Amino acid sequence: MESVPYDKRSGKIWFNGKTVDWANANIHVLNHGLHYASCVFEGERVYDGEIFKLEEHTARLFYSAKRMGILVPYTEEEINEACKKIVNVQKVKNGYVRPLIWRGSEMMAISAQKNKIHVAIATWEWGSYFDPKLKLKGIKLNISNWRRPAPNTIPWDTKAAGLYMICTLSKHEAEAQGYTDSLMLDHNGNVAEATGANVFFKDKSGQLITPTPDSFLDGITRREVIKLAKAKGIKVIEKKIKPEEMRDFTGCFLTGTAAEITPVAQIQDYNFTVCNIISSLVEDYQNLVRKKTAA
Repeated sequence: MESVPYDKRSGKIWFNGKTVDWANANIHVLNHGLHYASCVFEGERVYDGEIFKLEEHTARLFYSAKRMGILVPYTEEEINEACKKIVNVQKVKNGYVRPLIWRGSEMMAISAQKNKIHVAIATWEWGSYFDPKLKLKGIKLNISNWRRPAPNTIPWDTKAAGLYMICTLSKHEAEAQGYTDSLMLDHNGNVAEATGANVFFKDKSGQLITPTPDSFLDGITRREVIKLAKAKGIKVIEKKIKPEEMRDFTGCFLTGTAAEITPVAQIQDYNFTVCNIISSLVEDYQNLVRKKTAA
């Protein structure tokens, strides 16, 4: 299924309050979301037919919309129900959900006060974000030349479409160099995140260290992993991390809805080991999302 282009797939998409054929979920080329990036979205995982942390994702979607000056024409409860409905309609058991909100085509300029707000929700079966074989031994990252912008220059705490432009550029460059993904620094040169996931390090004493999320998303998965680590008695420290500090860390992993928990073996010149602590967190997270343990 993954080889089929996304505009050629079959089934249904929830589109402005209706369930429409996948091929008919279309918009005009002159829509504001495409031209001016006035679009916000979420990414959600389906495990055994249920969406993990649905309410938290929807709440963040609405927060992102508010930060972008977008008034959503539905309630959070209506979007939650729509997400569940389309998962059932598509019979997705283990996959992905993509809700998105964007401004339409009534005005085509910087100002878009009169543009209709559109909402769509698509879902599909989807496996691992990274190659499962690579995940077992840890993926490799370079360090991007692009940096996360200063927090007073963008709505940094949203999942807004325009924020991902430099992520695509960074990931393409990393792949061209033989890496799987790219580590991005913040505007001050501190470690920030990967192109679509938060990052954690393990030091020699067994503590976890993760960057302070003050110019990038404090991911939903990130927060869950911190809870899991603390429940295991592992100390978690949030702090500014200079790139050269990575030489003192022994382990590294990424967290995100798509990435789940993905071990990292290398970030440019720094090497890490997939240790027992990381492996146990991977297992704990899978147990959590599949409800094999208490949430």
